[in-house]
Amino acid sequence: MTVALLLIGILVLLLLRVPVAFSFLGPGLAYLVLTDQSVGLAMRLVTNSTASFPLLAVPLFVLLGVLANRAGIADRLFDFALAVMGRVRGGLGYVSVGVSLGFSWMSGSAVADAAALSKVEIPAMQRNGYTTRFGLGVVGSSALIAPVMPPSIPAVIYAGLAAVSTGALFAASVVPALLMAAGLCVVVFVLVRRQPDIVQTGFSWAEVRRTGLRVLAPVGAPVLILGGILGGWFTPTEAAAVGALYMLLLGFAYRSLDLRVLPSIFVETVLTTAAIMLIVSSAALLGFVLARERVPQLLSELVLGITDDGTVFLILVALLMLVLGTVIDATAVLVLIVPILMPIGLRLDVDPVVLGVLMIVSLMIGLLTPPVGTVLYVLSSTMKVPVGEVFKASVPFTIPLLAVCVLIIFVPGVVTWLPTRLGL
Repeated sequence: MTVALLLIGILVLLLLRVPVAFSFLGPGLAYLVLTDQSVGLAMRLVTNSTASFPLLAVPLFVLLGVLANRAGIADRLFDFALAVMGRVRGGLGYVSVGVSLGFSWMSGSAVADAAALSKVEIPAMQRNGYTTRFGLGVVGSSALIAPVMPPSIPAVIYAGLAAVSTGALFAASVVPALLMAAGLCVVVFVLVRRQPDIVQTGFSWAEVRRTGLRVLAPVGAPVLILGGILGGWFTPTEAAAVGALYMLLLGFAYRSLDLRVLPSIFVETVLTTAAIMLIVSSAALLGFVLARERVPQLLSELVLGITDDGTVFLILVALLMLVLGTVIDATAVLVLIVPILMPIGLRLDVDPVVLGVLMIVSLMIGLLTPPVGTVLYVLSSTMKVPVGEVFKASVPFTIPLLAVCVLIIFVPGVVTWLPTRLGL
């Protein structure tokens, strides 16, 4: 009964659009007061949840993404992709997917990707005969590649919670992210056939060379970060620091960054990191409450009573993540659910890396679904269109994303192949 009231309280607060962290924190503190628990216990739970070395990489990866955004890297990638693909029918759709894929190697955030690219790509599509709905759909769905493709902030959080190698999880995410991009390109191919007014741009080898030279240095960032992690030269935290320094120097070299903008960059990084850590800490408090009420054991018995097959378990996990992702922030879901699902998965011989990638991909689809749908609100704000219109535009593009989830469940080799080849 206590747990039911707790969950009802959380749901009511979420429906009232109270921030996720406070929706968790309020009922959690109320539970401690009503059960005569020490408030000092709550403080220890909240502070200790963020005292984790793997989580130290989070602010550094956030800084890397902010620097890449402010340094104009997305614009350079867009110019190069347009020079290569502009003459192809529907080229701007493919360019949107390709730029998101390239930018994802540096940003790690769907919100940063959507905010940075929507201002450039959607107006360009509108000028060239594409419908606004098509632009909203392809830009919003392409942004979901960023939290999957390494460096991925959700992957860092999952690795810390599940005690798995961050490098292995990064490597495991590469193929699913590429499959997401390929699936979105298929949808672009189908939809542009219905748009007769599309204008195709010209092609020039000189323009390809000029724009290609402008992206050579930015491409060095993911090579440095992922090569350093997978090659064993850096820990993920060290790689994030090196990548952020590289991007800072690149911004100074391009003169797109200077000392005057550094304070605002650091403020944005601190605010984003604080929001993530507040969710982590409040979810940890709620996790303690659920553990004290034996919710993990009850869920374990329920799941094991339904099935003892790992594949069926993964199907249930994907469905749960798709539902929770529509109403709760992905970070909060991971902090709450990973400690519950991990022991069940291990009992059913489910690879924790496969479980992690499936959870992340499934949760990211929630960024395009109301009522939480952060990417929906970013695009709605930047393009001045209703949230409902953005959601309708995104629906066809969720089909290949769901297909990737199905593939991970029934062909887990798409996740484990690269880490195995790299010996991780």
